[in-house]
Amino acid sequence: MSSAPDTTTTSDRFNGARHCLAENARLRADKVALVMAGAGSDVRTLTFGEADRAVRGIAAGLRDLGLPQGARVMIRMGNEADYVLVYFGALAAGLVALPSSPQLTPAEAAFLLENSGAAAVVVGDANPVDPASLGSCIRLGAADIAAMKAGPPIADYADTRADDPATLVYTSGTTSRPKGVLHAHRAIRGRRPMHAHWLGLSETDVMLHAGTMNWTYTLGVGITDPWACGATAVLYDGPRDPALWPSLIARHRATLFAAVPSLYRQILKYGDLTAQDLGALRHGVTAGEALSPELLAAWQAATGKPFYEALGMSEISTYVSSGPTVPVRAGSPGKPQPGRRVAILPVEGPPEPLPAGAIGLLAVHRTEPGLMLGYWNRPEEEAAVMRGDWFAGGDLASLDADGYLTFHGRNDDLMNALGYRVSPNEVEGVLAVHPEVAEVGVTELAVRPDLTVIAAFVVRTPGATVDAEALMAWCRERLAAYKCPRAVRFLDALPRTPNGKVQRKRLGQA
Repeated sequence: MSSAPDTTTTSDRFNGARHCLAENARLRADKVALVMAGAGSDVRTLTFGEADRAVRGIAAGLRDLGLPQGARVMIRMGNEADYVLVYFGALAAGLVALPSSPQLTPAEAAFLLENSGAAAVVVGDANPVDPASLGSCIRLGAADIAAMKAGPPIADYADTRADDPATLVYTSGTTSRPKGVLHAHRAIRGRRPMHAHWLGLSETDVMLHAGTMNWTYTLGVGITDPWACGATAVLYDGPRDPALWPSLIARHRATLFAAVPSLYRQILKYGDLTAQDLGALRHGVTAGEALSPELLAAWQAATGKPFYEALGMSEISTYVSSGPTVPVRAGSPGKPQPGRRVAILPVEGPPEPLPAGAIGLLAVHRTEPGLMLGYWNRPEEEAAVMRGDWFAGGDLASLDADGYLTFHGRNDDLMNALGYRVSPNEVEGVLAVHPEVAEVGVTELAVRPDLTVIAAFVVRTPGATVDAEALMAWCRERLAAYKCPRAVRFLDALPRTPNGKVQRKRLGQA
């Protein structure tokens, strides 16, 4: 178990938006806070002074609507600067921001509106909502936000408690509908351990993040963390071409670059790293998927730069990592960051931490300041993840004697093979190192109503001709028989979320 004294109280006054903007506006008002980079030479910037003024203007406008403290404000916009300003404007007003993906269908957006009881929704020009889904919810458009930014701002940020609700994010639930994860203002302060121990972040940095704003990985690592340290954030809203990222790193003199492992792999495949000046880049960081030892080695060989991984989840963000203070160990995302109370618990039975090397549920102590307040109107699911004083979200892991974590997949992703539980991560790891495999996802495949088998879904490397039998033979040489796939299917691409995560549940439908 990794533990440290809890030094954060939740009864003090703390506002996440003030924490990210007020001091920056006072100390470095003219410094660029946000760069929105588009195609070609299209660049728009926002200083800390401008961001602070706009956020307080939006907060005033939201208050003028008569919304009570704690009311939910859904953001249904594209990857644009106003998305960030509305997000922090809601926090500044003492409201709860609900960031959502612009790729949601109107029906999916309607579910979030209804489930959250949103009092207002901010809608981008290309992101409609069904008028029938609004009910009493107030619809705000680009013109409304522009008027708020230009109007008189609030004099100061809302005097919220650290434990007051601030953000509601929706993630996959155990049912067919997403569930809301409610975070307090303190979650922004709870991110501080990752600044030193994963990102190595300071006010002199320029953080380029490859994600879209609705994703908590982007809102956190791409915006909130740089602003909390007085650093510059760079986001890209042009066409999604992986070959562009090396030139973006060079053009904006990015010192840190953040993306999912899949994008790093695509950059190596389609981008020309040698054609760009990456001298400003200090290191890359990654999260969202497991980083393979092969990709780690390939990126470091191609750039000569360190590469740091982190493990997190919607309920707590990234809390295990390698970084400037934690040497990289291939195959492990690193160690619990100092100040985190982390343990491995048995899957069943009393919640007593297991010894080093044992596989169990990865758990975080309930006193962790970055931990969610709870699931929105899902008390039964909230109760299911609390094991005594520990939150255990379903990740299977082990901690070795040195404190390094090994991820063994999701407890609910485990496959049942002839009575044995098998992690898809283990099978994927074996297939991923085959020289003719570019990408792979593994899941159970129903071959008849009463029988499922382990199946591998493979994207071949360009020009490869490897067949299913050869790959199954490869696995038989490296895995116990019951772990080997009984079927291999070849795809042009794996199904992924908009942010690049492999969707295992869709593999059988691919």
